[in-house]
Amino acid sequence: MFLMMAEVLRFSRVAEALPASGFWQFLSHHQSHVQWVGCSLHDLIQPSFSFIVGVALPFSIANRMARGQTQFWLSLHAFWRALILILLGVFLRSTGSDLTNWTFEDTLTQIGLGYGFLFLLGFRPVRDQWIALAAILVGYWAAFALWPLPGSDFDWKTAGVTPDWQNNLTGFAAHWNKNTNPAWAFDTWFMNLFPRSKPFANNGGGYVTLSFIPTLGTMILGLIAGGVMRSGRAPWAKVRWLAVAGLIALAAGGLLGWLGVCPVVKRIWTPSWVMFNGGWCLLLLAACYAVIDLRGWKGWSFPLVVIGMNSIAAYCMAHLFEGFIHKNLATHLGANAFKLFGPAYAPLLHGAAVLLTLWIILLWMYRRKFFLRI
Repeated sequence: MFLMMAEVLRFSRVAEALPASGFWQFLSHHQSHVQWVGCSLHDLIQPSFSFIVGVALPFSIANRMARGQTQFWLSLHAFWRALILILLGVFLRSTGSDLTNWTFEDTLTQIGLGYGFLFLLGFRPVRDQWIALAAILVGYWAAFALWPLPGSDFDWKTAGVTPDWQNNLTGFAAHWNKNTNPAWAFDTWFMNLFPRSKPFANNGGGYVTLSFIPTLGTMILGLIAGGVMRSGRAPWAKVRWLAVAGLIALAAGGLLGWLGVCPVVKRIWTPSWVMFNGGWCLLLLAACYAVIDLRGWKGWSFPLVVIGMNSIAAYCMAHLFEGFIHKNLATHLGANAFKLFGPAYAPLLHGAAVLLTLWIILLWMYRRKFFLRI
């Protein structure tokens, strides 16, 4: 959540002003999504959010069952929560639009589309969770692998991409190219069921609604990891399990991409991406558990706890308040207030002031135990 909010630091603007600086080019790269194949730090934000939803679920279910709530009412609430997440995602996407922007590829909506199914899996044995994960990965891979490649009569203009786009893949991997795949084809039907200012033809970034299916796979990995965390294993045995599983998943995802069997593409959430991002999430969870819970080094994490305890509020604030705060800081402090280190660094300082303001609001909420939950 911190990395998502930190987009306001605008590393790319600083990198543009300082093109000879490898340091700022590096930071800019990792605060941006890769064009298609591969991964940056920024690409791990949504998977981490999805993964941690799964990790938290076993603890949530156990806590609420201990308070006497039944599985039926818990499940009913879970699907209600899923609906709210979907609609909240649509609402945030529609901010500033003249018409409701019915899209379903953003983080909250993708989680919402799969959350109810994840919740039901939370009551199943871990064997069934692994089976569900395998079925999702193999099924989603097969749907793309069996989809016909564009023929000579394919309308590339409608797809919003050219046949010579530099990020197009060749050979078998071409089945996972941008806006020429079955998930894109589904959206050309599904998205036009909703009111739109003009017919939907493609998503400019290649994002698709059906990504919620493999996103559910990422959440299932989190669910399995959460089960390990709640288990009776020795604490350091949990760390080893998470670390080993993370390394295996990371290597498997990377190998499938390298072999061309299934490229690692976040924008359509390929099965290899599920394993690749899942590997990183497992390793990060192992590291945080070892450092914070086992070693007891907690003080450094307090600024992140303030954000994480109110993740939904932080997400909404970043979408709704950021522009307002940005504009008013410039209005009241003056246009030159952030040029202390020169014009090149003005976007960075301006963004840092916005980020600090948002964090102070979250700190106020944290201290008053005001947590926005769904």
